[in-house]
Amino acid sequence: MYLDSLKPAEGAVKTRKRIGRGTGSGRGGTSTRGHKGAKSRSGYSQKSGFEGGQMPLQRRVPKFGFKNINRVEYKAINLDVLQSLAESTNETVLNFDFFKAHGLVQKNDKVKILGRGELNKSVEVHAHAFSSTATSSIEKAGGKAVAL
Repeated sequence: MYLDSLKPAEGAVKTRKRIGRGTGSGRGGTSTRGHKGAKSRSGYSQKSGFEGGQMPLQRRVPKFGFKNINRVEYKAINLDVLQSLAESTNETVLNFDFFKAHGLVQKNDKVKILGRGELNKSVEVHAHAFSSTATSSIEKAGGKAVAL
């Protein structure tokens, strides 16, 4: 086998249509564009969403809702997750760098601690926000909830 003997599999390559090469080719004359109209002429392009003059879908459907530019997105971490992390690592201070190191958050996230589950270990938790149940559970276990 040599490089010059390689060729594609049977039926894998189709010959391209040679358009506008005379009437004998079967694709001369109008060159498969049909007769007259904008689509038959050179330079034709249609606006995206154009429906032939009919009212386009994006204008038929009503507008609704809005985006609140002041919304703050938090990454939620529950107490049961904190409990399992505290047990496995024996850490007493759980801060943003700790959460990032364990793959719970990314560098631009804001962290909110939520109250699902129970916390039995006394830990100091640093986060951007806390739910009231999470704060009370952390303090009941002898820990501290520190807002960043």
